[in-house]
Amino acid sequence: MNFGPDLTTRRGFLSKAPAILGAVAGARAQSSRPNILFAIADDQSWSGAFRMRGKTLSIPANDRVGAEGVRFTNSFCASPSCTPSRSAVLTGRQIWQVQEGGVLYGTLRPEYPVFTHLLEDAGYHVGSTAKNWAPGNWKAAGQTRPPAGREYNSRRMAAHPVGIDDRDYAANFDDFLAARQAGQPFFFWYGCTEPHRIYENGLGRRLGKRLEDVDVPPFWPDTETVRGDILDYCSEVEWFDSHLGRMLRSLERIGELDNTLVVVTSDNGMPFPRAKVNLYDWGVHMPLSIRWGSRSTGGRTVDEFVHHADFAPTFLEAAGIRTPDGVAGRSLLPLFRESDPTRDCTFTGLERHTMCRPNGATYPIRSLRTSRFLYLRNFAPDRWPTGGQFLSSNKTPHGDVDACPTKTFMTTAANQKKFSRKYDLCFGLRPAEELYDLQSDPWQVRNLAAEPKYAADKKQLQSRLDAYLRKTGDPRIEGRDPWQKYIYHQTTGYGASFNLSLPEAERRRARERDTHKPE
Repeated sequence: MNFGPDLTTRRGFLSKAPAILGAVAGARAQSSRPNILFAIADDQSWSGAFRMRGKTLSIPANDRVGAEGVRFTNSFCASPSCTPSRSAVLTGRQIWQVQEGGVLYGTLRPEYPVFTHLLEDAGYHVGSTAKNWAPGNWKAAGQTRPPAGREYNSRRMAAHPVGIDDRDYAANFDDFLAARQAGQPFFFWYGCTEPHRIYENGLGRRLGKRLEDVDVPPFWPDTETVRGDILDYCSEVEWFDSHLGRMLRSLERIGELDNTLVVVTSDNGMPFPRAKVNLYDWGVHMPLSIRWGSRSTGGRTVDEFVHHADFAPTFLEAAGIRTPDGVAGRSLLPLFRESDPTRDCTFTGLERHTMCRPNGATYPIRSLRTSRFLYLRNFAPDRWPTGGQFLSSNKTPHGDVDACPTKTFMTTAANQKKFSRKYDLCFGLRPAEELYDLQSDPWQVRNLAAEPKYAADKKQLQSRLDAYLRKTGDPRIEGRDPWQKYIYHQTTGYGASFNLSLPEAERRRARERDTHKPE
């Protein structure tokens, strides 16, 4: 999708190219340790989420990484929420293994090593642009170094669509490259803030996308409003991809692309009802493509289940660094060459996203996903999954669903009645157990947990989930709940009124503020 010449290029880049090339000339010999470019979108579901047709979604850079490397069809994040998902990426652990790192606006405890620090200690040039580990207060528990090294955010764009971050991600990557020492391997975290909301209403259609090309999932109303919202989302996915393409071209110019392990993924699912902050596929099934020159077989497709906790051991193995004890993930590098029948399932979890229930109560869920089934355990089925009518930290009801045209449409009284089944799927209470047969129900809308026909399957999945949670030390399986007491470290907007680390006077003032950009 063409955003125009001033939207994805920075005037004067060519004048800086000689300096950039000179700074990295010594690296052309290609260190035995690879560079790593980690490109992570913000709130993007896996690419097959909507069976897009025609020009509805164009992501040539991502497609190139997959075509020249490895595509993963069953990649899952640890949690459908920014902070815990990114905690799992950095530590290689499940969200119930990182204490306050497992909730939105939490913190990072230093006793759980992050791979970025280990790379830096081993001589890597480490840096990031835009969103790395966030939102939260990484210093609150005693961490002394930024989670992803020095931040490169000075390059800005004068022209961009409404809702788009004004940081020129690709130009900031060039500055990062120029700052490294000759021959020094690097790790760069490209933390795009798109397609996180807000979106420019009608952006997709303005860029030439068509409403008729959208396939709407059966859990949303098939209306012009919803179709347009999906198109606007796709436009922001393309923005992420456009900067990735520029970064790949920068690496080609300096002769470093084939010595760079390029990973393209997202932190959690798209900001729509029954997607983000849910353990259905639209919340946790992630895009993933990896390219590493001759080390990855071009066009290979991997159907085994992989998990965001696998990134830390993958990067450390590639760099020749020992993985710390206690890590739940496993390196992905063997999958570049051969299949692994032991990777036949994955586990995800959720505790607290926004403050959208009285006294900071969470909505605890754990899931087991296989190729055939999705099994979910809702530990508190009496609570509203979305927060219900409680005035959340986003200063809205149903605070665990980001404000958006689709949410507004679905929650009006008339449409609640007109689309009652879809409304209940997206905003209603849920039973203690859910079971979906993906062969007959890929959209995961028919709960079979109470069906006698599936009793044996459910029992087997229950046992397997319980065994994994015990093995990995999940407090929930032992009947404990440490999450509700964790501090919610928001300092902006109305949500700061829930931050118990702030003085009461400051929290009182926050109650008079408006909402903030949802996380």
